[in-house]
Amino acid sequence: MKRQDIKRRPLSDTVLSSLEPEAKEYRESYGIDRLYFVVSPNGRKRWEMRHKKPDGKWSWLGLGGYPDVSAKLAREKALETLDLASDGVDPFAHKAQQRTAKKSPGAGTLRVVAEEWYQRKVSAGRAALTLDKMRRYLDSDILPALGDKQISEVTRADCKELQQSVEKRGAAVAAKKIRGWLNEIFNYAIAHDLIDDSPAANLRAIAKVAPKETPFPHLLEHELPAFLRALRQANCRIKVRTAFWMTLYTACRPHMARDAEWSQIDLKKGVWTVPEEVMKMGRPHVSPLPKQLVTMLTELKEVTGKSRYLFPSDGAKSATMSQVAVNRNFIKSGYEGRMTGHGCRHTASTLLREHGWPSDFVETQLAHKEKGVAGVYNKAMYLSQRTVMIQWYADYLEALELGMTPEMREEFDARVKV
Repeated sequence: MKRQDIKRRPLSDTVLSSLEPEAKEYRESYGIDRLYFVVSPNGRKRWEMRHKKPDGKWSWLGLGGYPDVSAKLAREKALETLDLASDGVDPFAHKAQQRTAKKSPGAGTLRVVAEEWYQRKVSAGRAALTLDKMRRYLDSDILPALGDKQISEVTRADCKELQQSVEKRGAAVAAKKIRGWLNEIFNYAIAHDLIDDSPAANLRAIAKVAPKETPFPHLLEHELPAFLRALRQANCRIKVRTAFWMTLYTACRPHMARDAEWSQIDLKKGVWTVPEEVMKMGRPHVSPLPKQLVTMLTELKEVTGKSRYLFPSDGAKSATMSQVAVNRNFIKSGYEGRMTGHGCRHTASTLLREHGWPSDFVETQLAHKEKGVAGVYNKAMYLSQRTVMIQWYADYLEALELGMTPEMREEFDARVKV
């Protein structure tokens, strides 16, 4: 958006995010006394406030970069500055005093701020897998490089050097994660008035392009009949066989099935409730169980029902069965390299969408994060609709295995509920 196209003030977030840079830096009045939005030729955006110093000279007081400092936070800072000035306090001197007070030995280091940020993630109930990854990258990359620096003294060059050091070892995906979390740490510091903007804000512009993710090997609908028959005939133990069918029928992540506990399974209601600490997105997930799977789990309970887990390990190295054991099923079926546990999710997603099931139902069943969903997450979102969908899916796979006819396919398509 060009600034001459601005229609109203205060400027909305849509306008702020879409304002285009020009050959020279320019300021636009936000719509509140003396608060301005600045756009630089390189695309960087920040907040400034017009302020009259005690000596009578006008100057610009930086309030932080955008979007690190939101419009709401900028307004709050501007009103606070006006209040200070009306009380005879020089905002420049006040800001310097606050920074000095926060620079007691070790108090303002990136290490301290990063640990506070991490503990907030823990308290917010982020998934254990995500927290483990955050902790690992903090301890192995971020803190060794920047931890002992005062956070106000960390430069763009420091952040650039960290990113490039990670990229040099061929870890472009890790560099992307680290860059994102580093920005979150700096945003946390901005909110606590330790810094004005994030020195890691524009690292993406010079980042190496991460290699495109290769989809997990998976099968399309026309390949499923032969695969399902081969799988049914494979000579394997009940634990391994049931673990695979559970992954296939529910489209869950493989580790969720392997680590499933009997306390999570309600065979009477046909529901599997996965607790938030297990989930990637750090929230509970409820999955319906089709009748075919309920029958399998009922039989499995006769074998492993006294264990905490559905699929306990036979050895002492881990509590549950390994993915290696499940993958042997593909080898025995003759599908090594053509289908994987995670590939079951791709297969389900593709087949369900192609037959007209709403994306919202499919995405929720896959336990993907919804975009633009505000408020408290409903752990049973679309449960009744997904119950119908998952039973349809299990029935459809069964029909493919036994021999699908055109008439049967029409009947299945008529059962799709949107």
